[in-house]
Amino acid sequence: MGATRREVLTGAIATAAAPLVFRASDALAQETLPITVSAYRADRTAALADDRVGIEGCAVTFREDAIGDMNTHVFSGPGTREVTEIGLHPFMLAYANDGFRDYTLLPIFLLRQFRHKSIFIRTDRGIERPEDLRGRRIGTPSYSSTSLTWIRGILEDEYGVEPTEIEWVVSAADSSAEASGTASAQEKLLPDGIIITTGPKGLDDSDLLEQGLVDALFHAAEPRCYSEGNSDVGRLFPDHRKVEQDYFKRTGIFPIMHAVAIRGDVAAAHPWFPKAVFDGFVEAKALAYRQMSRLGWATNMLPWFGQELEDTKALMGKNFYSYGVDPNRKALETLCRYSHAQGLANRELTIKELFEPSSLEFEDKA
Repeated sequence: MGATRREVLTGAIATAAAPLVFRASDALAQETLPITVSAYRADRTAALADDRVGIEGCAVTFREDAIGDMNTHVFSGPGTREVTEIGLHPFMLAYANDGFRDYTLLPIFLLRQFRHKSIFIRTDRGIERPEDLRGRRIGTPSYSSTSLTWIRGILEDEYGVEPTEIEWVVSAADSSAEASGTASAQEKLLPDGIIITTGPKGLDDSDLLEQGLVDALFHAAEPRCYSEGNSDVGRLFPDHRKVEQDYFKRTGIFPIMHAVAIRGDVAAAHPWFPKAVFDGFVEAKALAYRQMSRLGWATNMLPWFGQELEDTKALMGKNFYSYGVDPNRKALETLCRYSHAQGLANRELTIKELFEPSSLEFEDKA
């Protein structure tokens, strides 16, 4: 009987004495490899989507999809896409808890967001600071999503508010499902040792907050009631930009939400493939940087776009949306710590085991 895809990958990793870095140009001697790349179409992926940038040695078909559906396709679906955007924490949970090895990660971080902005409150409940969340009912559509894991970790590290001090209410529906897709099983994991209830049927997270059934809501997307200007709903940090910039100055962490995963059997069969994929995404991002610098003021509707870009570079550096392990080591290690400390991953994972071995040395020169 032939080896399964998981067996091929496991064997390849187990027998590798040291990671080898292959040049993307090594692929030129190979037959062109047809691949599907699945991701959101964003400024940093647009050049791949419209074929201005390719992946050397490959014939790319770009498929736009939502993150929940991309996660499910990989973890419990057909797993046919050679390259896919993936929720970083769901991947960690699948790896640690389910022994998932069909895909491996590349240090390409397609979505990063500071998450202080993602705490929404009822303005009539006397919540003025993070410490006021103790003993409150907090709603969320997906407890173990990457964004929620970051929020809980930041609250505990920065303000001493622990998940066990909160009553969690998981909504029956997600108000952002149209953009994020259906949450995967790895985003719905509920740990032991905390108080969790389920919200009423037919009500999404925005309904819970709007109707006062929860005191606050943690959600990656703005709830509908906030976007519509409900006077009883606001952000815990109204000037979240200032708070998030201060957090970065003190910690150096730009939280990572999504990474890129590649099929392990493809990487094992084509050793040049991981570097070719990495280089393609770096080049696409470099084009986005150039567009922002040259014509961002004309193509973006924000009136002070240029000033925002200059301020961001001054604080975070020219390559503020960096790929690669080294510049992101602290953020990655922090999320690994949060995942285990919050009772989600059954052990504290390491960077070395999560990422494709050769990719640990890849450099982002955008």
